[in-house]
Amino acid sequence: MAFEKAATIARHRTSDADTGSAQVQAAVLTARINYLTDHFRTHPKDHHSRQGLLKMVGRRRRLLNYLKRTEVDSYRTLIDTLGLRY
Repeated sequence: MAFEKAATIARHRTSDADTGSAQVQAAVLTARINYLTDHFRTHPKDHHSRQGLLKMVGRRRRLLNYLKRTEVDSYRTLIDTLGLRY
């Protein structure tokens, strides 16, 4: 893909074997969402990809709600790192 998934995982993982924690999943989704947002600036009529974007936003929202409910400190650091919820 156009974004670096491995670099995003390496930046947000908590251990060497961590590839699927909620923090990593939310970070990867955020990178994909940012990529698609830029894509829609040049392709405004790409409605099929827009539907996928909305699904990704919902999945990220559910992951962040889970983090907020279970690990508040990691939720706050992830929000700051990703630049969400201004």
